[in-house]
Amino acid sequence: MAPAPRTEGERTTATEAAATQTATPAAAATTLPQLVQRNARHHPDLPALSWREPGTDGWTTLTWAGVRDHTTRLAAGYAALGVGRGDHVLLMASNRAEHWLTDLALVRLGAVPVSVYGTSAPPQIAHIARNCRAALAVVEGSAQTEVWEPLLADAEIPLARLVVMAEGQEGGHFPYAALLREPVPEEFGKVLDAARPEDALTVVYTSGTTGEPKGVVLTHAQVLANARALDEVVELPPHVEHVCYLPFAHIAERMLGVYLPCHRASHVHLCADPAAVAATVREVRPRQFFGVPRIWEKLAAAVRAVLSLLPEEQREAVDDAAEVARAYIACQERGERPSAELETAYAQCRERVLLPLLRAGGLDRVTWAASASAPMPMDVVRFWAGFGVPVMDAWGLTETTGVATANSPRTGFRLGSVGRPVSSVEVRTAEDGEIEVRGASVFSGYLRPDGSVEPALDAEGWLRTGDIGRIDEDGYVWITDRKKEMIITSTGKNVSPALVENALKEHPLIGQALVHGDNRSYLVALLVLDAEAAPAWAAAHGVDTGGDLAALAAHPAVREEVDRAVAAANTRLNRTEQVKRHRLLAREWGPATGELTPSLKMRRRVIRDRYAGDLADLYEG
Repeated sequence: MAPAPRTEGERTTATEAAATQTATPAAAATTLPQLVQRNARHHPDLPALSWREPGTDGWTTLTWAGVRDHTTRLAAGYAALGVGRGDHVLLMASNRAEHWLTDLALVRLGAVPVSVYGTSAPPQIAHIARNCRAALAVVEGSAQTEVWEPLLADAEIPLARLVVMAEGQEGGHFPYAALLREPVPEEFGKVLDAARPEDALTVVYTSGTTGEPKGVVLTHAQVLANARALDEVVELPPHVEHVCYLPFAHIAERMLGVYLPCHRASHVHLCADPAAVAATVREVRPRQFFGVPRIWEKLAAAVRAVLSLLPEEQREAVDDAAEVARAYIACQERGERPSAELETAYAQCRERVLLPLLRAGGLDRVTWAASASAPMPMDVVRFWAGFGVPVMDAWGLTETTGVATANSPRTGFRLGSVGRPVSSVEVRTAEDGEIEVRGASVFSGYLRPDGSVEPALDAEGWLRTGDIGRIDEDGYVWITDRKKEMIITSTGKNVSPALVENALKEHPLIGQALVHGDNRSYLVALLVLDAEAAPAWAAAHGVDTGGDLAALAAHPAVREEVDRAVAAANTRLNRTEQVKRHRLLAREWGPATGELTPSLKMRRRVIRDRYAGDLADLYEG
C-alpha cells in the first residue's frame, strides 16, 4: 500500500515555488533525522518524494512535512514489531515509495537499514542475512518472499519475520499497510531522532564482483561529511529534482536518492522500473543526472541510432554543431574564456541544433551530468561533449561513502580523469601505483557477524582502495584499472583490460567487451553487439535480420565490420595491448544472467568461467 500524500500538485508549480525559497544551511545538522526535521520545519510544503501508483499516469507527491509525519507513523509500526535502536533491518524492493520511506523511518528510530540487490543470488542473500544478524526483512512481494522464506527456517540465521509491501501478496506474512500507526503514542516521540553522529546510518554490502559481499558500515558523520563535500563541487539550483532509478543497495543511489535529498531539501522522483528511466527523464527534465558508464553508453547508442536515420543535410548540421560544442567545452576544460566568436557560434548552434535534440531526450536542462563506478569510454565522453554536456566523471568506493574525487564545472575538470579529491578526503598513491584514501568520509571497517567492526585502515587512517592510477601535477586523479584485474602476460607485461575494452567499444556496434590474457602471450576478447546501435547499423547497411541480435552476430557483414573495428582499436594500442583474436557472442550480458553486477559492472570471473570454452578456442590453432 503506497502512502497517502499530504499534498499533491503539479511538478512545475512545486518547482517554481521551490525557486523562491532558500534552504537552511545544513552545517548545523549532524544526523540524518535532524535534516528531515529541519526540512519539515523550514520547507513543509516543498515536494520531497514523487512516485507513480500502479495503473496510474500521474505522479503522487509527498511534501517534506508529509515525509516527517508519514515516517513517524511508520517508525511507530516498526517499533511495535520489536525493532529498536541499533537493530539491522533488511530491505529488498524496487525503488518504490515504501522502500524509501521505510529507510528513513528506520533511521529515525535508530535502527540500521540494509538494502539488498533484487538480483542477488540466494547464497548471497543468506550470507548477508547471516552477517548482519537481522531479525526482520522487508520485501516487495511474492517473488521476494519465495527467496527469503527458507531463511526463516535456517538455524544459523536469526531472521524471524517478513514484512511484505505489495497488497495481496503477503502470503501469511506481516502486511506493510498494517505498520502505519494512527494515532502515534505521545511518548513515542521521545525515542525518535536520537541518533548520534558516530552511530551507524546504514550497512552497504559490496556488489561481489569477486568473493562474498562485505558489509561496509557507514555512520551519520561520514555520510554528512561526504554530502557537504559534494555540495562544494556541484552547483545546482535549490531543491533540485533527482531521478532515482539505481538500486538503493548501491552507494551512489543511497547518496543521490536518499541522503543528499535530505541534505538539500530536494525532490526525488522514484523510477521503480529501470527500463523506464529514459521515459522518466523525458518527463521530469532533471537539472542533474547520474549514470554509470553503461547507462551513458546506452543513451549515446540510442541517440546515434536516431541520428543515423536523419537526412544527410541534418546529420551534417549536427556534426558541425558538435564540433563547435567540443571546442567550447575544451576551452572550459583548459580554464580559458572562449573567444567572442566561439561564444556566439556555440550559443547559436546550441539553440538551433543541440537543444531540440536534448529536449527530445529530457536532458536540455541538465547542468550537472555525472558518472562513476567504472572508467568511462572516451568516445562516449566526446559524444556527449558534442552536445554541450560534459559528463563529470567521479571516483570512489562504497568504503569512501561514494565519491572521493570528482570533476566539476565549478572547480575544474579534465575529461578522462576522475577529478580532484573532494574536501572530505586526502588521496595519495603507493609505490606500486595503488590509490590510497583517508578522511572524514572514509569508513572504519566491515561488519562482523557479532556486530563489531573489523578495522580496514592502516595505523595512519589510510585505506588501500585496490585501484591503480596516478595523480598529475594539477591534482587530477587518473584511474588505470582495478589492481586485481590487471592482466599480466606470459612475458611479464602489465595490461589494463578496461583501457583495451574501452578502445574496442569506441565502435558503435560493440556494446560490451571482455579482454583476457593472464599468463598468455597475447590478448583475446569476447565481444557483444550493442542492442540499440546494431539494428540501426544493420538498417543503414541493408542488413535485414528483423533486429534479432543473435542473427546480427552471425551475419557476415556484421562480422566483417566488427573485424574492422578490432583492427582500428589495435592501431590505438601498443603491441602488448592489441587483441589478436576475438569472438562475437549472440546475446547481451546483464545482471539477470549473472555477468554484470546490479550496478552494471562486469563480473569477470563469471564471464571467464561461462565462456571458458570460447576463450580456450581463441588460443588454439
